[in-house]
Amino acid sequence: MRKILIFLAIFIGISSLADDVSLWEKSTLNQIIQRGELIVGIEPDYIPFVMRDKRGSIIGFDVDMANEMAKAMGVKLTLVPTSLDKIIPGLLAKEYDIIMSGMAITQKRNLEINFTDSYISMSQTILIDGKHGNKTWKDLDSPEYTIATKIGSTGEATALKMFKKANLRTFETADGGTQELLIGGVDAFIYDRPYNAIFISEKGAGRLIHLDDNFTYEPLGWGVRKGDPDFLNWLNNFLLQTKGDGRYVTIYNRWFGSDIWLNRVL
Repeated sequence: MRKILIFLAIFIGISSLADDVSLWEKSTLNQIIQRGELIVGIEPDYIPFVMRDKRGSIIGFDVDMANEMAKAMGVKLTLVPTSLDKIIPGLLAKEYDIIMSGMAITQKRNLEINFTDSYISMSQTILIDGKHGNKTWKDLDSPEYTIATKIGSTGEATALKMFKKANLRTFETADGGTQELLIGGVDAFIYDRPYNAIFISEKGAGRLIHLDDNFTYEPLGWGVRKGDPDFLNWLNNFLLQTKGDGRYVTIYNRWFGSDIWLNRVL
């Protein structure tokens, strides 16, 4: 009996070790190292996380973090642009290894993919036409007003939650919504704070009003496929290390502590 128990213990131990080896071989991290390339899915329409400059180059906070990530892995970086509605399906189809695109961690998205620890948090704010200067957002929740936002964004989810009576128009890009606001086609635009703050400063001063209360709390994270603990562990440790050694702070200050980069995109 004792010999049988010893045999079973050894067998279980070997099986567990084999499972661990198999898990690592299938890991996205192992595949990245083997191919020598980190492939990142992005949606270049989110100031200042991922965007195109005047020359068409993709720049931003997440792009710089992706470059640091590739350096830490010892591999080259490849960016794969896509649209917001296709970015999660693309990850699940293994078109890229990770989503690094200022994506808010939501319970709905978390049913499809896993997220790293949050690396920053954002909130939704509202831009309104200056002619509504004496109104609150609650005053705009009426059938006579139209609220704009970007399709598939957390701005859309927030608009649906906050505005039960007003009309809702969605646009493929944030710029589409704000341009419509400028010409009077809509009465308000709800989207992420950084974008709204930059837009009103550069193009909406004297014409728009920024209701900059924090209407939501939105932690952002990098998205990966489920069932990949090795990759997720490495990413969280990478984030922790960059926050501790100053790399994160340097990149953060470049995009959130300065507006020099605005000349490259506006």
